[in-house]
Amino acid sequence: MGIAGPAGEHESVASSVENIQPDFPRNKENAMANEPKHPTDPGQQPESVPGQDSEYLTTAQGAPVSDTDHSLKAGERGPTLLQDHHLREKIMHFDHERIPERVVHARGAGAHGLFTSYGNAEELTRADFLKPGRTTRVFVRFSTVVGSRGSMDTARDTRGFATKFYTEEGIFDLVGNNIPVFFIQDGIKFPDLVHAAKPHPDTEIPQAQSAHDTFWDFVSLHTPAQAHVMWQMSDRAIPRSLRMMEGFGVHTFRMVNEAGKASLVKFHWKPRLGVHSLAWEESQLAAGADPDFHRRDLAEAIDAGAYPEWELGVQIFPDDGSGVFEGIDLLDPTKFVPEELAPVQPLGKMVLDRNPENYFAQTEQVAFHPGHLVPGIDISDDPLLQARLFSYLDTQLTRLGGPNFAQIPINSPDSPVNDMFRDGFHQHRVPKGIAPYKPNSLDGGCPYMAQVVSGQQPPLDFPQPVASGKKMRSEPASFSDHYSQARLFYISLSAVERAHVQQAYSFELGKCTDTAIRQRQVECLAKIDTQLAAGVAQALGLPAPAAVQLDDPVASPALSQIGKAWPVDGRKVGVVFNSGNHQHVPAIAQALAERGMSPLLVSASGGEVAPDLPIDRTYLTARSIEFDALVLIGPLPPAPDAAVALDAKAGALGAGGVPIDPRVALLVAEAYRHNKAIITLDGLSDGLLQAVGLEDDAPGIALVELSAVAESAEQLLSTHRAWERFPVAE
Repeated sequence: MGIAGPAGEHESVASSVENIQPDFPRNKENAMANEPKHPTDPGQQPESVPGQDSEYLTTAQGAPVSDTDHSLKAGERGPTLLQDHHLREKIMHFDHERIPERVVHARGAGAHGLFTSYGNAEELTRADFLKPGRTTRVFVRFSTVVGSRGSMDTARDTRGFATKFYTEEGIFDLVGNNIPVFFIQDGIKFPDLVHAAKPHPDTEIPQAQSAHDTFWDFVSLHTPAQAHVMWQMSDRAIPRSLRMMEGFGVHTFRMVNEAGKASLVKFHWKPRLGVHSLAWEESQLAAGADPDFHRRDLAEAIDAGAYPEWELGVQIFPDDGSGVFEGIDLLDPTKFVPEELAPVQPLGKMVLDRNPENYFAQTEQVAFHPGHLVPGIDISDDPLLQARLFSYLDTQLTRLGGPNFAQIPINSPDSPVNDMFRDGFHQHRVPKGIAPYKPNSLDGGCPYMAQVVSGQQPPLDFPQPVASGKKMRSEPASFSDHYSQARLFYISLSAVERAHVQQAYSFELGKCTDTAIRQRQVECLAKIDTQLAAGVAQALGLPAPAAVQLDDPVASPALSQIGKAWPVDGRKVGVVFNSGNHQHVPAIAQALAERGMSPLLVSASGGEVAPDLPIDRTYLTARSIEFDALVLIGPLPPAPDAAVALDAKAGALGAGGVPIDPRVALLVAEAYRHNKAIITLDGLSDGLLQAVGLEDDAPGIALVELSAVAESAEQLLSTHRAWERFPVAE
């Protein structure tokens, strides 16, 4: 049976889904129940609608449009049809709205590296780069989605995680995000989503933020977005480092082995350092103090030899034609499959070991496309993925100046190219021969077709059955479940992570000026979690929605970032001292480095502690956001420039008891507030913490001998933060 079989077969799929989710709406109108309807009573029709020249939606040629939510597909679950002019026109115009930077993912950071296969995928796929002994060159681009190229790194946003594999069989692009679900289910909605998320068109405010009216207006009406928004309001949307960020392929793909057996898969990147995030205040401070926080961290880690590392893995599902696994629709990009139901099978390891030689030539000009596939990897009928196959190729024509963007060095494959494409903007090749067409005799019939019998492996067009049915703009019933996975994610988090989610919703909705939008989103939250909705409503001064009886899905512990221990490679430790007590600094710095951490030396003034051991920061230039932990070597009395006239931070926090430079006091207070490890030296730093109102025995604080500093730092940093410092009620 195919993805969507004949009518009787399709009904059996829908019925099986209904047995699991009996309250699914049966039509697209119910799926968008919150969206205002066109008034049919003439007395209700407004005389004019702001920003519109017609009372109904039209194409660019003025033809009326009755559905802009669903692509035209071959059957309810079939592939998207190329003949859908409205889809192509809408996406095409969107792709070319902004030049020359990307419409989305404009701000990025990149790195070169190598992918090494574990050689265990032969039963799953014929892809050559996953065979035993294969090492493949890669280039990775990380990015934020909403902001422009000049925006800050640490905005609350989804992050792009795109990897270009330069395989012997051609380019394979794995174009994903750090969140496994997306806002929309059908690519035809992508322009709507991004128009809503971008700054308001009249003021170009706010930049790189979702905390504004148009974003929340859209997601509270287009309720398929609720699952992704829940992830975006979590700590996942403000990663501590690009090196500590998970990656997902989002869509379901198909893998085919040498025997022609197919399996459905979802791709995962698992960071060796674990998944860690910034505190919300940290991300706000970094936006001002260091807008390049993430790209700087990535570049400095690679320069220091603390190479970022991820494992590539897949969740594997039977390709039985249903497109459903354990009641979860695999073709719905707003759904993920918990790892407890389908464990991630590791296939290889990626190490990023080289920074770009030139940002524009590589990081800016790199062009990804989910249709850049290799033999053994194919797409599914996910309607968002289907639209991306058109959009990504089309957008390069404007952004990179024509159809020959694959000849730019960063985009050029390592394998030979003979495509018979000719001319066009920026053509750099000098093709030989006079017959760039097939069939031909003048060039001896060349180039020949790839032949499997000769050992060549052309990309496989998997013979997937396609349903016989009507052309329609519709969606399966299972796509109408917009809340259950948002609830699954939320209840799987720890208490402190759930508190952060509530805080994020309160902050974001508090930036909305339209009360109706706030209320509508709070009502959406009531369908996810009653306590969450009540807490956000209280913060906004709104009435709490009526309690709703909700199912309790089995929690997925893999979704929480808290509760495990991780390597500390490249974690930054601020060693704070002054010119009168620096004798122990070289030994501490060496011990930290030997355990894989990166010491940053902070003193009252610049210079060197010892030959070839420079001071990295001064009290004037340091801020807590740079450090994962602090080592305090006292005493740290006020320096001569500790005056507001010279450094505004000097007036940020007064000191009492033991004299301490007020800028150091601010550094320590912020680190404490953000649950970071603070280490003091027994006999040398007595009284420093009390001077800023902190206790020596608070969680995450260690008073140790000189010889134990590095060991203590490694132990405290392995759990990322001292979350128990500020307990949160369950």
